[in-house]
Amino acid sequence: MTAVAPTPAAGRPVGPPPDERRPRRNLTPWILLLPGLLWLVVFFLVPILTSVSASVQQGDYDDGFKLTWHWANYADAITKYGPQYLHSGIYSVLCTVVCLLLGYPVAYFIAFKGGRWKSLLMALVIVPSFTSFLIRTIAWKTILADNSPLVRLLSDLHLLKVTTALGWTVGDHVLASPAAVVCGMVYNFLPFTILPLYTSLEKIDPRLHEAGHDLYCNTFTTWRRVTLPLSMPGVIGGTLLTFIPAVGDYINAQLLGNPNTGVVGQKIEDLFLRNTQGYPVGSAISVVMMVGTLVLVMSYIRKAGTEDLI
Repeated sequence: MTAVAPTPAAGRPVGPPPDERRPRRNLTPWILLLPGLLWLVVFFLVPILTSVSASVQQGDYDDGFKLTWHWANYADAITKYGPQYLHSGIYSVLCTVVCLLLGYPVAYFIAFKGGRWKSLLMALVIVPSFTSFLIRTIAWKTILADNSPLVRLLSDLHLLKVTTALGWTVGDHVLASPAAVVCGMVYNFLPFTILPLYTSLEKIDPRLHEAGHDLYCNTFTTWRRVTLPLSMPGVIGGTLLTFIPAVGDYINAQLLGNPNTGVVGQKIEDLFLRNTQGYPVGSAISVVMMVGTLVLVMSYIRKAGTEDLI
């Protein structure tokens, strides 16, 4: 027997009901995203466009600045401030590396050995950030003073002779040197490295470590083959959260360094606050710094997305 499809009633349209022909567009996600998008446009996109526009202007503070497409500002920004770019890059990279070397063991211990004390240990990591960035930096002027216990210990161990030979300290003086600048940066940005690392490590199933030991892997091999690959999101996130603010930081260089340790941020502040004709060049330096940092970050992310980094 053959089933016969029922014929539609006369005058009734063939096909799905009108409500099913076109899916309704759900506007709820866009409504929820709207405040965040407006925030990004007003406080992120507009300042960037303003800086780009100011970087090709001419004039002074009294008579005003005019858009003249003066590209020579970028030539000045690139050629006149090479040492400051170099210092910013070196200090931020060293800060990131040292924070990773110090932060990974701390995050590892809290995640796998912290037990019921995990919350307390993480609170101790975060608590210093509750005080002012400026106060934390000024505290290092006391820690690295010539008569401080730390500097006397380093001097007794003859470690300052090594750092002086490398050009990072001057004799028995640590303060007002590149080493002091990096120390201050590491202290201020270390929590930004530890928090993403802890988040990634805490998600790793401990049974994977047991499986590694069951396969006759020692502790180091288990860490290298299991823990490190699984914690790479935290490594990438932590290093980025450390490097990006560190490359633009100038408070540590200003308070803990000397005139020879100047960074880009100091020059930008000087051009904006102490030079009535410095707005365009200062804006050009900011744009160059932003583009350079973006290129480095994107290259790092692309490299980190492959197995080559592991």
